[in-house]
Amino acid sequence: MTAPLPLLYAEHLARDRRRSAHTVRAYQSTAERLIAFLQSHWGGEASRETLANVTAADLRAFLAHRRGEGLTNSSAARELSAVRGFLKWAVGDGAELPRLRGPRVKKGVPRPIAPHEAVALAEAVSEEPDEPWIAARNWAVLLLLYGAGLRIGEAVGLTGAVLPLGATMSVTGKRDKTRLVPLLPEVKAAIEAYAAITPWGVARDAPLFRGAKGGPLPAGAIRKSVRSARAALGLSDRTTPHALRHSFATHLLGRGADLRALQELLGHASLSSTQIYTAVDAAHLLDVYRNAHPRA
Repeated sequence: MTAPLPLLYAEHLARDRRRSAHTVRAYQSTAERLIAFLQSHWGGEASRETLANVTAADLRAFLAHRRGEGLTNSSAARELSAVRGFLKWAVGDGAELPRLRGPRVKKGVPRPIAPHEAVALAEAVSEEPDEPWIAARNWAVLLLLYGAGLRIGEAVGLTGAVLPLGATMSVTGKRDKTRLVPLLPEVKAAIEAYAAITPWGVARDAPLFRGAKGGPLPAGAIRKSVRSARAALGLSDRTTPHALRHSFATHLLGRGADLRALQELLGHASLSSTQIYTAVDAAHLLDVYRNAHPRA
């Protein structure tokens, strides 16, 4: 019996495109929703052969159905992008897919947090646990986000193989791309302090950062601690683990970092992903001007 198309697509994404587990799950879910909708919409099977005949009207009906379920413009745009990827795979590169303009999405600018807020947040998160090794773990993870620009998934995905630490660290990011990031003395010291007291050891092939019961540290545990700490500190809801990475990028750019070098440090596939931080820096300069200039 042939496996369902969404499952085969997920296997293709994981095996051939080396997409993250999170992306694979999201794209598989979209494919499953599309297949279920089309079979109801058409009153028949949605196979590779019938998918080749999908029309713009069919896709508009699918998006209208999803919008009825409460999707925002940005979520609907992501859904359409995932649908296009699935259809392209299902019917082959040579097939002519229907043209359909997605919903207009206002491109947001990342909101970095001030250096003192970043440090205060990391301190609050590390002071929350009763176990000293968990406190050291939280401090090290958040310093990796703010001091080295790692994504939360990259930080919790590190293994004991990164030890002993040097001036740089090898990090595996999206699509299994590896990059070198420099380590500030404070970041290096935080990781080494955690490694020295963790009760689970730091085997080369095991997770560096562990959860309370010894398993791999879930990113959700750090996000939960950050939510609690930002509430206690009166910080904005935008103060997330990823905001620390935004702050890393923005502060480097503000101090004259080269955009191409910043692209490498962040692990962005394209320069356009990095260029959004120029808008952040420009916004900061405008705020300074408005607050300081007597005629602003």
